[in-house]
Amino acid sequence: MMEQNLEAQKNILGLQLPTDPRWVNLASMSLQDILTDHAYCEQKAATSCISIIQRYSDKELMVKELAPVVTEEWGHFRLVLQELHRRGLALGRQRKDEYVNRLIAFQQKGGAAEGRFLDELLTMALIEARSCERFKRLSEGLDDEYLRNFYRRFMESEAGHYALFIELAETYIDKTHVRQRWLQWLQHEAAIMQELTLRGDRIH
Repeated sequence: MMEQNLEAQKNILGLQLPTDPRWVNLASMSLQDILTDHAYCEQKAATSCISIIQRYSDKELMVKELAPVVTEEWGHFRLVLQELHRRGLALGRQRKDEYVNRLIAFQQKGGAAEGRFLDELLTMALIEARSCERFKRLSEGLDDEYLRNFYRRFMESEAGHYALFIELAETYIDKTHVRQRWLQWLQHEAAIMQELTLRGDRIH
């Protein structure tokens, strides 16, 4: 995998609005729901990477880099499923992800193919960045030591995935343009976070 952007990780990935501290307390009271939502987030991350590989199979380096991410994300799904079972909890039903749907609505729909491709990569980068930030909150704020360690592993992984999507974008598209568009995405994501109702049964 490409070298990770460690500086970006230290800076909490450039996100402009931190998670409300109350979210961890809400999540701790809804463990079955938060673990269920987390499981489906990992599942969707794997299938999204597969879809990108299928759409852009001509981009050899990207295919090579994303193939192991598919395996890793599916492995994460299995780990969360295992944790549910360990606690005697059932995997609930998948729910509508308003956060992700709002991000997808911001993607470029027409115009040059390069712009659409860039927005797909930046959408994935942003989802990984926010997931990383949320996992960091859980790894620091939960009373359950086992779960704190459990989520720290996911936090580190998501940070690497965020960096990979940014690096892939900069591999195929002018870096200045990538950074300009990334700032627009960060501003839009902050607005979404302000507008969404704070819920402890969702990762996002």
